[in-house]
Amino acid sequence: MKTIIIEDEKPAARLLQRKLQKLNVEVGVMLHSVEESIAWFSENEHPDLIFLDIQLSDGLSFEIFEKIAIKSAVIFTTAYDEYALRAFKLNSIDYLLKPIDEDDLELSVVKFKTRLPKQESLQLDFEQIKKMLSNPFEKNYKKRYTVKIGQHLKVIATDEIECFFSENKGTYIHTFDNRSYLIDGTLELLEQELDPEKFFRVSRKFIISLKAIKEILIHSNSRLKVVLPSYKEDEVIVSREKVTDFKNWIG
Repeated sequence: MKTIIIEDEKPAARLLQRKLQKLNVEVGVMLHSVEESIAWFSENEHPDLIFLDIQLSDGLSFEIFEKIAIKSAVIFTTAYDEYALRAFKLNSIDYLLKPIDEDDLELSVVKFKTRLPKQESLQLDFEQIKKMLSNPFEKNYKKRYTVKIGQHLKVIATDEIECFFSENKGTYIHTFDNRSYLIDGTLELLEQELDPEKFFRVSRKFIISLKAIKEILIHSNSRLKVVLPSYKEDEVIVSREKVTDFKNWIG
């Protein structure tokens, strides 16, 4: 059984390889990008099975299948949440949710081996998968947050929020009426809860609302500075590695 791993995080790829070795599954090749994968498939015999991450360093792994007619069986290794996983189920594809559990991995391998003798070309509807992954109705984003003020609780709708910021190991909401409130959680958690069409994490310190952008200025070192309506405690700088994504977001 010829098997390859396509995963942009090399430590994760090596860990998966070791887990497969315990199941007597030898991995012949590990690929780490869309470009590298397309080049490899163009020059080599295709494997029986691919362990495929979706988000690679240079794009979605679906781009590989748009360029190359691949008939290998696919087991997705994905960090997507339970809503998006419906896409894989509907397409009769197995998947492993990261971090990968060894028991789940073994079941996936057994499932593949039982169908191997009758394995023919695998027709994957990648357009349908991409559509379901990007469908905004598949996930319910947070619409409000509750903050504690003394002995009272205040409900703040996300439409009232100008930005989220971290300071002194705390996470805060800043509203359009120029007030800041301490909340539970981290910016990393908020990124998962907020609608990505309305909020964007511009740096390690800030998540900003699209409708709160008052002005965008060219800043030093290929960065951008965002001026918000009321928040003035610190400069809101779009980090250099986020500039391209930020421009796409506002565009």
